[in-house]
Amino acid sequence: MARRRSRQAAQPAAATTPPPRGGAYRPLSGRDCDAIVEHAFAILADVGLAGAPASTRDRLVAGGAVERGDGRLTLPRPMVEAAVERSPSRVDLPGFTEDRGLTIGGGTVHIGTGGAAVQTLDAATGAYRPSTLADLWSMMRVVDASPNIHYGLRPLVGRDAPTGRDLDLNTAFACVAATSKPTGVSFTTADNVDAVVGLFDLALGPDGPFSRRPFCMAVAVHVVPPLRFSGEGCDIIEAAVGRGMVVQTCSAGQAGATSPASLAGALAQGLAEILAAVVLIDAIKPGHPAIHAFMPFVSDLRTGAMTGGGGEAAVASAGAAQLLNALGLPNAVSAGITDAKVADTQSGYEKGYTVALAAQAGADMVQLSVGMLGSIMVASPEALVIDDEMCGAILRSVRGIDVTEDALDLAMVESVVTGDGHYLGHPQTLDLMRTEYVYPTIGDRASVADWETAGRPAIWDRARRRVSDILSAGRPGHLPAGAEESIRSAFDILIPAQP
Repeated sequence: MARRRSRQAAQPAAATTPPPRGGAYRPLSGRDCDAIVEHAFAILADVGLAGAPASTRDRLVAGGAVERGDGRLTLPRPMVEAAVERSPSRVDLPGFTEDRGLTIGGGTVHIGTGGAAVQTLDAATGAYRPSTLADLWSMMRVVDASPNIHYGLRPLVGRDAPTGRDLDLNTAFACVAATSKPTGVSFTTADNVDAVVGLFDLALGPDGPFSRRPFCMAVAVHVVPPLRFSGEGCDIIEAAVGRGMVVQTCSAGQAGATSPASLAGALAQGLAEILAAVVLIDAIKPGHPAIHAFMPFVSDLRTGAMTGGGGEAAVASAGAAQLLNALGLPNAVSAGITDAKVADTQSGYEKGYTVALAAQAGADMVQLSVGMLGSIMVASPEALVIDDEMCGAILRSVRGIDVTEDALDLAMVESVVTGDGHYLGHPQTLDLMRTEYVYPTIGDRASVADWETAGRPAIWDRARRRVSDILSAGRPGHLPAGAEESIRSAFDILIPAQP
C-alpha cells in the first residue's frame, strides 16, 4: 500500500468504453471464405516464401518446411494446420496498471492507434513539420485520456532521434510514461529488444519484471509482400519471444502493386503471409501469445499510390477480420486511413465507414490510423481527439440493441400515454441516459441560433482546446516513484521531463 501511495499525484485515468462483440457484418459468404482459405494454404504449399534468414530457415525446415531448388520455403498444409491449432485463440494484453488490461480474440472490438507518420500537423498554423519524440509523447498522452481508444501503438516516428537505438528507447519511454493502457512498439533492429525490455523493467519498479506483466507488444513486420520474409522482422520476433513480449506480426500487401488486384486474391496472399507468421512463432515457441495484423492495403490503380479511404479498403479490412476470426486467430486490421490532409469532410467520411465496417466485422483490434491524416504520413493529436469521439459512436453501433422485458414495458407505455404524454421524466429514461446513449463532448448538438451566438465554433477549435486541457494536466502518474529517474539515469532519454 505504501508503494501505491508513493505514485505521483495526477489526474485519474479516464474510464474506457467496454469493447463490444462484433461480427454481424460478413462481407464473405461461407463458401467464399472457405475458397480464400484454401487458396492461401495452396500458396504456402506450392509457392512458399523467399528470403528466410538462416535461423528462420533452419527452424522451419526442422518443423517440416520444404526448401525448393530456388530457395523458397514451402509450408505443407499439415504443418500450417498444426501451428494454427497450437496458436492461442485469446491473448491477454496487460495494461501498465491491472485495470486497463485487454483480452484480444473472439471478435471483441478494440480501437487503437498505430503507424509510422513522419510529419505532425501544427494545429495552430496548419503547417506540416517533421515529427519529433515530444510529439510522440503528446500523442500517447492523448491516447491515455481518450475513452474510446483501448490501446496505443506508436503512431509516429521521432525524427529528431539521432540513432536507431535512441529512437527505439525513446519510443518505448514515451509509450510507458504517457499512458497506462496497453501499448506496442516497433524496433529498428533486434539488437535493441533487450535494452527496451530493460527499460520496461525499470518502469515497473518493484512491480516488475516486465515478463510477468508484458504491457507492451512487439510489432514486427515479418514479411515483405509478395511472399518474402523480412530478415530483420524475423530476427525481431525471435528476440521478442525470448524476452516474453506479446508479438504482433504484420502483412501489409497493396492490392494491384504487391498483392493481386482482385480483392479476393489480395486477401488470399495476405492470409498466406499471416499463416507463415503463425508457423514461424510456433517454430520458435509453440503457444506463444501472438496477434496478427492483416492489413490488405489498396492501390489507386490510376497512379499506383496507396489509398486507404475507399470502399474497397473498407470491405477488404472487414474481410481480413472475418478470415482470421474463422481460423480462431487474434487479429488486427487497418481502418480509419484517410487520404485527406486535414480533418475535413473527406477525412470524416473515409474514417467513418472504414472503421465502422472493420468493427462491425468483429476485428479484434482496429488500428493504424486513428489520429492520422494524409495517407498515414501525418499525425495529429487534434485529429485523434475527433476520431476518439467518432469511435465512441461506432462502438455503440456495434453493441446493438438490448431487447429485454424491462425495455418492452407495457405498463410504462400505459402510464405515460394516459398521464404526462411524454417519457422525458420517466424513471426508465433517467436510468438509461448513461447506458443506452452516447453523448459527444466536442461534437456540436446546439441549435443553429445558439451556435451562431457562440461565434460559430468549429470542431477543430474544440479539439484544440481538448488537447490543450489533456497536456496541461501533466503526466498521468502511473509510474512508481523514482522509476522515471532510474530510466533517465540508465538511458539517454531525449524527451523533456513533463511537468
